Amino acid sequence: MKILLVEPKKSKLYHTPYPPLGLLKLASYHKAQGDEIEFIQGSSEAKFYPNFIYITSLFTYAYQPVHESISYYTKQYPKAQTVVGGIYATLCPDHIRETFGENIEIYPGIYDEVEDCLPDYSLIPSWDTSIIFSSRGCVRKCPFCSVPQIEPEFQAKKSIKHLIYPGHKKVILWDNNILASPFWKDIFSELEESKLIVDFNQGLDARLLTEEVVLHLTRLHIPIVRFAYDSNGIRPHLLKSIQLLKQVGIRGRKIVVYCLFNHLDTPIDFLNRLRDLMEWGVVAYPMRFEPLEPRPKNTYVSPHWTAAQLEMIAKARRVLGYGGTFPPYEGLRKTFNKAKSLEEAMELREVHEGK
Repeated sequence: MKILLVEPKKSKLYHTPYPPLGLLKLASYHKAQGDEIEFIQGSSEAKFYPNFIYITSLFTYAYQPVHESISYYTKQYPKAQTVVGGIYATLCPDHIRETFGENIEIYPGIYDEVEDCLPDYSLIPSWDTSIIFSSRGCVRKCPFCSVPQIEPEFQAKKSIKHLIYPGHKKVILWDNNILASPFWKDIFSELEESKLIVDFNQGLDARLLTEEVVLHLTRLHIPIVRFAYDSNGIRPHLLKSIQLLKQVGIRGRKIVVYCLFNHLDTPIDFLNRLRDLMEWGVVAYPMRFEPLEPRPKNTYVSPHWTAAQLEMIAKARRVLGYGGTFPPYEGLRKTFNKAKSLEEAMELREVHEGK
């Protein structure tokens, strides 16, 4: 069989710093079957006429480049079987069928047959990081999250050593809630044994962080510890987690907290959560809510918000913050605490650390 693996063209709209993990796993799987593989980014002629074309997809707002890839390759190779998978394909299959009909096969969710395959990173030789799911799904059912639809069942691996690519310098965990895994200690032990840099990229659940977890974290090479502060209900758990980490010497500048806004919250609720994070001395990373249905990015405005308020946050992240975050600068802390409204807090003025 001749297998063509397609990642839509990278652009400002279709943007990710990470490689297409699903396609790399499919590459390993098909190579093991003796099939011929080609991996293409964007739209260009393949070196063979494929039997199967796999096209991946990102978030629902980035559907247009996926449609462009589908259009190009189905016209270029009309006799090939085209399969579309990934986040957008899983969440919005009807949106694809409305445009391309029933001739396109849509594969929703996780392809179990390739889940335990070591991705074929040889297709991207400049990449030096192993991306791993030690678990799928999440025990939480947050109303803003797509995970319950993409990964409806929580499943956990006891070992991930076989998914670390030889020669890589770093491991990124894409688990949605690794601390909910009954095997988290086994996974942490293997990460410690690997001596590699570790990034729990999706964040740790502050409700499940204990002194035992913190002890294991101190044994790992973790440049940044990530949490989320999406609602007021998590406040006491998050504060306790931050205190535990600081007690073992992890600086606040190394703690990044995703802070959701433009969902069910109000502007003053968001501001209060930012105030908390500044007071606790950690880095706030504002995360604008995007609906799960396909629509252009940054066009959804929650009933509690206005487009002007959302634009103020975007500008403030660029001017007042650093790299899209709000670090715990003393100037920012004072500004947020004195502000009587979100508008006043996000007023664009020069804020220097220590002032």
